[in-house]
Amino acid sequence: MTNLKTHTHPYVCPSEFAGSLDNSFRRWFHNPRKILKPYIQKGMTVLDLGCGPGVFTIEIAKMLQDSGKVIAADLQEGMLEIIAGKIKGTSLKNRVELHKCQENSIGISEKVDFILAFWMVHEVPDQDSLFKELKSILKPEGKILIVEPRMHVTGKAFRKMSSIIEKSGLKITEKSKVFFSRAIVLEHPI
Repeated sequence: MTNLKTHTHPYVCPSEFAGSLDNSFRRWFHNPRKILKPYIQKGMTVLDLGCGPGVFTIEIAKMLQDSGKVIAADLQEGMLEIIAGKIKGTSLKNRVELHKCQENSIGISEKVDFILAFWMVHEVPDQDSLFKELKSILKPEGKILIVEPRMHVTGKAFRKMSSIIEKSGLKITEKSKVFFSRAIVLEHPI
């Protein structure tokens, strides 16, 4: 993730706007459980990349039940502090690991079963490096769900991103339907 900076990065939604990302209206049309049900299984290690205020992180942790974990990774400490406040004093704290990304990389070496990148890939200037790093931490047969907002990502830009994905060695296996979004599922080839 070359050239990523703190919340002052021009492409990153600042933590001060977390409320616009986490509200009942958004959860209604982007229901985390409905979107993630085909991909999340008990016992998995899941990376919620660009987790923001934890809308998907919290639901993933619940779906894992009493086993597995979700790594909530974000570039902004403010977003991670919001999640920490949400899970404080709950059993979810045992299944959520907070991780601050480095400026030029995600910075995770642990292998994961599933990666969610919801409305964040368009914020990364060096997508080539991003997808290579994602491939390096994804377990064989692991999956990645990439969801991008139609309001920020044109069809042409999404096709360009798809080309970068294929060059990284990840395989696009399906298109997914997510309201007001463009979405694809990737797999780590065996």
